[in-house]
Amino acid sequence: MASQSSKSSPRKPKLVRDSFTIPKTEFLAIDALKTRAIALGTSVKKSELLRAGLMVLQGLGDVAYKAALTAVPTLKTGRPTGLVEKKPAAAPAKAAAKPVATSTPSKAPARTTARKTAAKAPARKVAAKKAAAPRKSAPARKAV
Repeated sequence: MASQSSKSSPRKPKLVRDSFTIPKTEFLAIDALKTRAIALGTSVKKSELLRAGLMVLQGLGDVAYKAALTAVPTLKTGRPTGLVEKKPAAAPAKAAAKPVATSTPSKAPARTTARKTAAKAPARKVAAKKAAAPRKSAPARKAV
């Protein structure tokens, strides 16, 4: 007996999500290439530009490929530190009593999660109050 998968169209390739560090000048080059594509009558996403670049690199001969690789400077891996200093937003009075460690980047996600949770809590209370409040009924119409 034939399986269902043989009758359907070929499977789409599995997508992978990733992040990377790139110098600001090269990041701006992506924007310039997107603008250039728009001028040529087509729009393109960043991921599509990167995939097109991969296709071009795959088509190069060994000598040209090696030259392209040596032209790209090596970067330190990981997240950049100290590039953008964000000032902490005013925290609620309860959270102000807790000491906040700013030297370790691994603590940052926990702080942002706490802020998001704290910001959502009042909205839930307001929604609960609206649900508990009695509804005003429409005035009764007089029979004519």
